Amino acid sequence: MLKGIDNRLNAEVLAVLRAMGHGDVLIVADTNFPSDSVARATVTGKLLRMENLTCAEAVNAILSVLPLDTFVDDFAGRMEVVGNPSEVPPVQKEVQAEIDRAEGRPRPMIGIERFAFYDMARKSYAVIQTGERRFYGCFMFRKGVIPPEA
Repeated sequence: MLKGIDNRLNAEVLAVLRAMGHGDVLIVADTNFPSDSVARATVTGKLLRMENLTCAEAVNAILSVLPLDTFVDDFAGRMEVVGNPSEVPPVQKEVQAEIDRAEGRPRPMIGIERFAFYDMARKSYAVIQTGERRFYGCFMFRKGVIPPEA
């Protein structure tokens, strides 16, 4: 155990979050996403797991240590619902609430078409599969920076 580190963040996840640089993309996915095959194409080349958590729980833990990019509009994104891209299911509303909490203000995610999301995921730094069983629990986060202390 470490002080000040959310115990839901396992060693593999912490190592990847630490290794990521500014602008690198992290995918957080539900159990239905083809996480293993997609993860093989990522920078890390292997799947990370946070299996006993919902997407919102995993994102809450991740955003306790991961800064989001403040220089771009696509700092976070959600997989759009096929046939209804403007629909925001409850799982996505919960993750949006975690983003807003971590950022201290409303900061809406962008929508990403399903196959464009798959393409982005293959080019990402890493994929984390959660235990989320609800559909459309697939998200992307772009790492930001931590400014120097004054």
